Amino acid sequence: MTLDSTLAWRQRLGGAKLPFVDSRIYTDPQIFQEEREKIWRRSWLLVLHESELAEALDFRTLSVADEPLIVVRGDDGKVRAFLNVCPHRGALLLREPAGNLQKANPSGSPRRISCMFHAWQFDSRGKCLSIPRRNAGYQTRLECEDVRLHEVACEVAYGGFVWVHLGENPAPLAEHMGSAFEALRPHLEAEPLEVFHHHKAIVRTNYKLWHETNSEFYHDYMHHFNRVTGMQQPGYYDRRYETFPNAHVTVSSMEVRYTAYEHDEHALANSRDLSFPGLERNGWKLLDLFPGATLNLRGSALRVDTMTPLSHDRVLIEFRGLGLKRDTAEERERRVRDHNTIWGPFGRNLPEDLLGVTGQGLALRTGSEGLHMLHGRIEDATIHDETGLRHYYEEWSRRLGRLASAPYGDESGPRAKEPARLPVFRGGVLAQ
Repeated sequence: MTLDSTLAWRQRLGGAKLPFVDSRIYTDPQIFQEEREKIWRRSWLLVLHESELAEALDFRTLSVADEPLIVVRGDDGKVRAFLNVCPHRGALLLREPAGNLQKANPSGSPRRISCMFHAWQFDSRGKCLSIPRRNAGYQTRLECEDVRLHEVACEVAYGGFVWVHLGENPAPLAEHMGSAFEALRPHLEAEPLEVFHHHKAIVRTNYKLWHETNSEFYHDYMHHFNRVTGMQQPGYYDRRYETFPNAHVTVSSMEVRYTAYEHDEHALANSRDLSFPGLERNGWKLLDLFPGATLNLRGSALRVDTMTPLSHDRVLIEFRGLGLKRDTAEERERRVRDHNTIWGPFGRNLPEDLLGVTGQGLALRTGSEGLHMLHGRIEDATIHDETGLRHYYEEWSRRLGRLASAPYGDESGPRAKEPARLPVFRGGVLAQ
């Protein structure tokens, strides 16, 4: 496709009021670096659940926007986040993915975060406790009180999830969330939750393509299970999207009919009487959070997807399943089975989504000409409307200072004016 035909196609789409994004926003390494700086380092990010830090001195290590982090429950019970970097000479501090500081390691004492390089030691609140041969080397020029681990903004909220923000003095998490969580609050804050499933996958696709699969239901045609238990059942096409500031989106509920999938080998409905407080039996609600997390509450299990973009064409996705902390052993077993039957690594839903986005990753290559990814379904914000996609890219465009539909301006120079007649959307809705 030549540049002339590309621009003509854009004009025709604009005249037809068919919104789209340019596929190069998924394949350009420079755009990815901008996203990392302007979005991922400047947003509140859901990273784990407090039940994964059940005891004092429990910790987990992770990476956010290429920054290594420690999230630890202190000896005072408070959850904090620190850069997993020694302030002395930049060495990595904790190397295990998870653990408890109570156990001593070869480099230091129990209850301490110890640097194996020069044996500096810190407590679970980030305070420096020991600098070997401090007096001999630094005399009075450096005291332990002068040194701390670099603390990162961290909050525990909205159902006990742990959130971090890499920016200096960010606005409170509540300001970022607004009222987007209200649809799930009665079900997820009535009593404590607990993670019962956690697995990770590095997927060869752009992170936005994964988030898109959670932001539109039109692809239910791909899922036999979803078609039979949802799409062909009463109430499916009545589900509605609601958009919120900062590009968050919720989807209203329906009753999933698991009995519709029943046959001799798979009695999926037999145990589906478990739910969450205030949620109708086999109800289904969803919350998408900018820039890349999804809370998917369906029947007896809550699935939570979080992402760590690794490059323009690779993303680390973490999948968690949660139930109620008070579950009996029998109830927990049923929730785990219900969750894994659909959303486990070999479930009836998740592998198909992964197949879809890896297919996009194979087709959309760095350096290829920009294609037009249509976001043009407008159905009064009902379930096959693509308002969630449009709402996301409104915020994306605002953050990056680039139009997702024309990331290089009019192709004659960077940041040039938007091509004429492109449709304008606000809150995912076509502006009149």
